[in-house]
Amino acid sequence: MQIKQLLLVVLLVFYQIQQSSAQQKAPVFSGTVQSAAGTPIHGATVKLGDYTRVTNYNGVFSFENLSPKAYSLTIVSIGFKTISTNVNLGAGQLPKGQFTMESDTRQLKSVEVMGRTKVLEVNRQPFNVTALDATKLHNSTLDIAGALDRVSGVRVRETGGLGSNFNLSLNGFSGNHIRFFLDGVPMDNFGSSFQINNIPINIAERVEIYKGVVPMWLGADALGGAVNIVTGDRYRNYVDVAYTVGSFNTHRSVINAAVTSESGLTFQLNAFQNYSDNDYKVTVDAADINTGQYSPGTRVNRFHDKYHNETLIANVGVVNKSYADKLLLGITLGQNYKEIQTGARMVSVFGQWHRRGNMVMPTLKYQKKDLIKGLDVNLNANYNFGKEQNIDTAYRRYDWFGNYKQYAGNGAERSRSMYKYGNNTGLATTMLNYRLTDQHSLALSNVFSTFNRKGSDELNPANNAFERTQKTHKNILGLGYMFTTSDKWDLNLFGKYILQNSIVGQQNLNQETTQHQIGYGVAASYTINRNLQLKTSYEKANRMPEATEIFGDVENFEGNSSLKPEVSDNLNLGLMYSFSLQEVNKFSISANAIYRNASNFIYYQFNQNQSKLVADNREGVTNMGGDIETRYSYKDWFSAGINLTYQNIVNQQQYEGNPPVLSPVYKDRMPNIPFLYGNGDVTLTFKDVGSKGNNLSVGYNLLYVHAFYLYWPSRGASGDKYGIPKQLSHDANFMYSMKNGRYNISLECKNLNDALLYDNFSLQKPSRSFFLKLRYFINKTS
Repeated sequence: MQIKQLLLVVLLVFYQIQQSSAQQKAPVFSGTVQSAAGTPIHGATVKLGDYTRVTNYNGVFSFENLSPKAYSLTIVSIGFKTISTNVNLGAGQLPKGQFTMESDTRQLKSVEVMGRTKVLEVNRQPFNVTALDATKLHNSTLDIAGALDRVSGVRVRETGGLGSNFNLSLNGFSGNHIRFFLDGVPMDNFGSSFQINNIPINIAERVEIYKGVVPMWLGADALGGAVNIVTGDRYRNYVDVAYTVGSFNTHRSVINAAVTSESGLTFQLNAFQNYSDNDYKVTVDAADINTGQYSPGTRVNRFHDKYHNETLIANVGVVNKSYADKLLLGITLGQNYKEIQTGARMVSVFGQWHRRGNMVMPTLKYQKKDLIKGLDVNLNANYNFGKEQNIDTAYRRYDWFGNYKQYAGNGAERSRSMYKYGNNTGLATTMLNYRLTDQHSLALSNVFSTFNRKGSDELNPANNAFERTQKTHKNILGLGYMFTTSDKWDLNLFGKYILQNSIVGQQNLNQETTQHQIGYGVAASYTINRNLQLKTSYEKANRMPEATEIFGDVENFEGNSSLKPEVSDNLNLGLMYSFSLQEVNKFSISANAIYRNASNFIYYQFNQNQSKLVADNREGVTNMGGDIETRYSYKDWFSAGINLTYQNIVNQQQYEGNPPVLSPVYKDRMPNIPFLYGNGDVTLTFKDVGSKGNNLSVGYNLLYVHAFYLYWPSRGASGDKYGIPKQLSHDANFMYSMKNGRYNISLECKNLNDALLYDNFSLQKPSRSFFLKLRYFINKTS
């Protein structure tokens, strides 16, 4: 019935559009604006006589109800040469134009900004989306995860320092409820060498965070949202090099470069490296393993938590050809090493157990706009041949002081193993977009992924458990319709069909499961005026269990092959409002209200001996809350902002057990999930310090997390619930940029007050730390 109603809405919309078009008698002038590389330029200011429009996310503009006469046309966008021409509109004519803007690297003394940046255009989509301008953070020491942790509605929860496991939460949904993308390509198969908490911020041009409803073109079975890291094609010929050194013997470096010839031959390189001993101080209840002396609340150093990874992404191909706007063949190579200090709780401490892995992933990227008139094509494919190995061979027991007891015979700290395996994963994506008119378009997407874990253990060659089949195949088919007008209405309708097949090897046979789900959604926005926009979105979202949830991760997660798909009704309401006082005081406010109603909700709990986490379904979970962010700036030297998020995630499973009995935690708030948190920041920028073109900025960031329960609130005595206390941390930074951004130096202090910060199941995050970053950037036109 719901699908029929949705189709009826679509038909009514089409009817109104056609009626409006039929009644339109005055000339209409519309067109698209793109760069020399063929990418749409959104936020460009198009001035036709006395009328002004701003191009949308697809680079499209439109003028309606014009008088039939000659007009002067001017198109302006920052970083591009201005286009000036004349347009003659005759009565009844419907001319269209496609305009290509050339890059302009000349330095301007001043510029009047009339259009919107790419970040603002993304934020004005009808979805509940926040776009983070990563270019403003390129001189900072942040990685992608650190930048995301400052966005309203987002919490990045890590199990330790650099390279640790992480769990990102968007408005209460977390972990595998959230999907990650790199330039629109799912990152599900990138392996442990390429994760958001080891990717430097310099890789990205911007980061798009979709909360709740996820656009069809991303092709994901996300339940709670998505993060899209956009690297962009900002420069044809450039070099961007940075090196960071800091506390806990931390060293991080990154190189981004591209070379493009006049003929269109291009080579692109992204490479980064991370290293840290992670020997920061933690406060634990420790006991000497030899004497048994108990020392509660002892301050000790982590001693077995070293991490390093190295990753290289290289692409070679052509751009701006008749047969392809972009055709790239690439390879992604990576390796990582991680010592494991603790289990799922800090009462377990290890001194020898470690893991290592690598990534070998060939890639293909193809893009062509107007392959045939109005049809845009985007294809991507990759396959990861990488290996992972879990090494636990020391038959010892360690304490937090680094002491240990050696035992005779063959044993291990947890489970004797040298299990080497491949999470071999493949991905193929297709995105087709057909523009019916400048205002109407249809889109079709398909994402196919495969997972196949194979491995063996040289210490246990006879153990056939390692040879059991662990496979999944998943296909996500999406269909969408988009309607947009210049700076007024924006409407997206979409549907998704998800099919997954999984095979779990048992002792004597394979257990095969096939599951399929249908989802659909709508997103709409209305711009009341240039300063105020209202938006709403709804999705019947579905998510299939992930391979790591079904099979485990061979480290701290235990598999559960009986998991059911999750289903959720996601509803968002939002507004964006901005205004200025006397042109120098600028204010902006964005607010979003959310409602989530999920069934078969997948969450994590301890296994029976509390040594690992295991995924399980809950019959139902609801979440009602919202987030708000406000920002203020004075001229171009002072900026401040604050955001706050509230989420009330409630267990709706009324009965448990067999036979079923009334659950004691029915209507309880879900444990180990923060429900109130926020950020604040202040930045002062001083121009021409020491010399013209040299700028100094001083910044401060505050993180607040309200106290929350680690376990179910209704279970146990009030003093036995291990509540996680309120957390308040402060970061400060100084950044000095010389020669208009060519040379840069930054100094940062994180956790300035040396607060005791907790995340997943009370695992402690790093103590106070200092970092120094040096960066060199140069850009030349070809």
